[in-house]
Amino acid sequence: MSSVVRLSRRSHARAHSEPDIIHNYDFRSVYQPILSPTHQKLVGFEALVRVSQHDQPVSPLSLFEQAATLDQTPELDRHLLHLHLANFAAGESPVWLFLNINPDTCVHPDASLERLAAHCHGAGIEPDRVVLELVETASDNPEALMVFIHKAKTLGFQIAIDDFGMGDSNFERLWQINPLIVKLDRSLLVNAEKNNRARLLLESLVRMIRESGSLVLLEGIENTAQARIALATEADLLQGFLLGRPECITHSVVDKSESRLHDVLVHSDEWSLQDHQNQESYLRLLRFEIMDACHGLARGHDFREACQRLLEQSGVKRCFVLDANGVQLGNLAHTDSDRNRRRFNPLYHSAGARWEHREYFRNALERPQQISSSRPYVGLPDAKRTITLSTSLYSGAGAQVFCVDIHPDEVFSGQMSFPSTL
Repeated sequence: MSSVVRLSRRSHARAHSEPDIIHNYDFRSVYQPILSPTHQKLVGFEALVRVSQHDQPVSPLSLFEQAATLDQTPELDRHLLHLHLANFAAGESPVWLFLNINPDTCVHPDASLERLAAHCHGAGIEPDRVVLELVETASDNPEALMVFIHKAKTLGFQIAIDDFGMGDSNFERLWQINPLIVKLDRSLLVNAEKNNRARLLLESLVRMIRESGSLVLLEGIENTAQARIALATEADLLQGFLLGRPECITHSVVDKSESRLHDVLVHSDEWSLQDHQNQESYLRLLRFEIMDACHGLARGHDFREACQRLLEQSGVKRCFVLDANGVQLGNLAHTDSDRNRRRFNPLYHSAGARWEHREYFRNALERPQQISSSRPYVGLPDAKRTITLSTSLYSGAGAQVFCVDIHPDEVFSGQMSFPSTL
């Protein structure tokens, strides 16, 4: 998490009578591990600062706020960059060093990216091992930001966008910047732990960023539930207290972090295996009840009676039948809870509605001997995320399509992935 603050467009000149913020505090570099679950090893460290004054800890955020007030942020930022480079003890290890940087620092008259690159060489670190973390919204001059990024890349530095997903982050700037890595704001992971819809949005965001050409880093992982969510998103890099706290770099730190990652992956595999077994049992029972309902309807049983046991299955909300042209025959058979909770909706009574354009109707016609599942969509009767299972049915009335609406978010806490066919 970056502690860089947004700078105003004030002059960088300051009165000499103001105290020198660098000399008034003691600074210490610490480094937090960044790991790749795919490679199952540590691949980088983020440099962070610990501040004290008269042996009392000082919040880095308050320090940067004070620096901004005194117009000394460039001096402080530059001092910390050099401190972190000088203290980086990973040696020849093939890992990245992540440095938080404010773009205004390197356009300041007393600093430059060239000077930072020279300092990297002096510390024995090639610039391509250094990932400059930028808060995408930290600059009030987007054109100058793009010039800075182009120059940094030319000198060999890697670029990461920090805290993406908060404030006024947007994809247009992300695509313009084209960073190697995008670090998602921790609030996205915290919300995903509490809310299934937020989890789905997080998974979509990770997928979209990866498809656009950047690696995704999920930070702030503090417990096993968050680790499991992070792994499910297929994020490329992981960071957080569960895997390693910020501290001085030693061999034991590397071993400890990789051991924690190994434990997380082992537990995740165990969870996944158990989930897979539970979901397979659910799908087998669901398939049996759907086929049993179809057999009952083919023998002329009452529609509601034929669907009764199917409607008792977890997540199942409604059943309905379409004719060979996709026209709904009669109204819905639905669960008691679905009937009791629904608000007025004229779309609920759908006898005679035409559904020939729907994916689930086409699936049943194309795969007549199978039970097909649609992609998630918003169901008209209740405006909730819905998956429709469908299969062909033959009765005295001719060819029909039997459909079952399921709310996937109510099945295995929304973790269920329905296959294309049961």
